[in-house]
Amino acid sequence: MKKYLGINGLGRIGKLVLWNQLIIKHFDGFVISLGRTAGTSVKDLLNFILSDSTYGSLDRFMYGYSGKSLNVKIIDEDKFEFEIDGMPIIFLTKERNPKDIDWSQHGVDVVVDCTGVFLDPTMDKDAGRGSVRGHLETAKKVVVSAPFKIKGKELELPEDATMLVYGINHENYDNDKHKIISAASCTTTALSHMMKPLLDHIETSRILTASMSTIHAATNNQNLLDALPAQGASDLRKNRSALNNIILTSTGAAKALEFILPEIKSIGFMADSVRIPTNTVSLVSLNLTFRSKLEASGEPKLTQEYINDIYKKAAMNGQKGYLVFSDEQNVSSDLRGFKASAVIEGSETRTKTGFLPLPSNFVYEMGAAGDMQLPVTHAKIFGWYDNEFGSYVNSLSNIIVHVDKEL
Repeated sequence: MKKYLGINGLGRIGKLVLWNQLIIKHFDGFVISLGRTAGTSVKDLLNFILSDSTYGSLDRFMYGYSGKSLNVKIIDEDKFEFEIDGMPIIFLTKERNPKDIDWSQHGVDVVVDCTGVFLDPTMDKDAGRGSVRGHLETAKKVVVSAPFKIKGKELELPEDATMLVYGINHENYDNDKHKIISAASCTTTALSHMMKPLLDHIETSRILTASMSTIHAATNNQNLLDALPAQGASDLRKNRSALNNIILTSTGAAKALEFILPEIKSIGFMADSVRIPTNTVSLVSLNLTFRSKLEASGEPKLTQEYINDIYKKAAMNGQKGYLVFSDEQNVSSDLRGFKASAVIEGSETRTKTGFLPLPSNFVYEMGAAGDMQLPVTHAKIFGWYDNEFGSYVNSLSNIIVHVDKEL
């Protein structure tokens, strides 16, 4: 029996998941739920899938200039069915509520929800306009292409839900237990691969403070031009033109990171986002303060070379294929489509060690004589990530395949 992947929603991530899976060919075909008709015919949908303003044509993206081209065939124009390289693609255009989509009729066990709407795994399948849990009426597993958003500030997940970043905690997936899986976000994916080598190393695991800013490409939830804010909107910057502005905004990456790497909870991680007018590839600017040591010579131990060496070893060993260390002078377009969760810009790693005077009463309690100073090292580390295809969609697809293989 043929194995089909279900895709709910065909926005940026949904479309690029399809591209990725057409390349790796883990599934035999695809069922894509749009919940509505699009364009005037199946040819309009086909054109949307085969071309892209960011990555170029699918034909060239898959085969470059090798001379090989896609084999595209329309099977049934009235039913919105066609094939790409022999892989059937079926579109569903009637149902928007996940519980009403009959995935099992088309041989779908695993669904990836790319709508960005159904993000609360605590909601009942019959709630409101729908719930991510509704997919489980006819599918066995659902992977969400965004972090969970639960009403209330605490991230308390049901027992059958989990959040994974491939290469970090995907082995925590329990096929018998987990039915709803979040693939976190593009920023959390990159950030977790930047943080893990430091947390795994004794000298850099003693983090006193942590913060990050993501210099993030524009996304489709921004406005092309200025727009009137919705009733009750408190952040007026979200309604300003993505084409013409650098826009300060928030990110849930730090909160999601606490689930992916529980050690982060004790640190108190802060995160923010700066949206810029580019179409993809973003940059994490990571700021950390370590309780550090000095070499026998009195020189700081945590230097640029020391931290870069941690990343080099991680990139060659445990995080090989997901983390890349680069000593090149990169710009964002160099990383478009680059298949790595994070690329460390090693030449820009910076460290500075100072000394924190300890209070005299603390010194006396410790039984030390004279002044005591604690070495503290501040480090700034940069990591690139293609927030669309290269970093995030590849990681998401790895999770989809992992979940399917465990069935």
